[in-house]
Amino acid sequence: MKTPIIRFVKPNDLVQLVHLCELHANFEKSEYNSKHKAVLLKEALFKENPDLYCLVIDSGENNLIGYATYMKQYSTWDASFYIYMDCLFLKSESRGFGLGEKLMNQIKKEAVLLHCSIIQWQTPKFNTRAIKFYNRIGGVSKDKERYFLNTNK
Repeated sequence: MKTPIIRFVKPNDLVQLVHLCELHANFEKSEYNSKHKAVLLKEALFKENPDLYCLVIDSGENNLIGYATYMKQYSTWDASFYIYMDCLFLKSESRGFGLGEKLMNQIKKEAVLLHCSIIQWQTPKFNTRAIKFYNRIGGVSKDKERYFLNTNK
């Protein structure tokens, strides 16, 4: 494997990003519909004040092998901003090379630039490899349930 680089996503990466999202959803045993996702992600990622930030791992040949998305949010309890990392995913053949830690370190740097001192995220309980990784890098778990409410019904 060439030395991968971590960079911000570009508009011409969106087809690959949607594919990575689908792989991620499959890994987490979730449904995924890719219809219109590239258009919707383009709108969220590439405006003046983006709703979403996305770092990708490029294998060096404009081939994306992983990504992480995050956004700046506000905590009422802490009365301060934090980074919520929505996704972190690496293709299976790209795991075990320290790339996840490099992505997390880059997100830490971005958090500082956004004046955020905390990063929050979640992972499924069955993802024991990720849990081991997050514990190793100093993450602290809070036991909570995540709920979803469809507003279209």
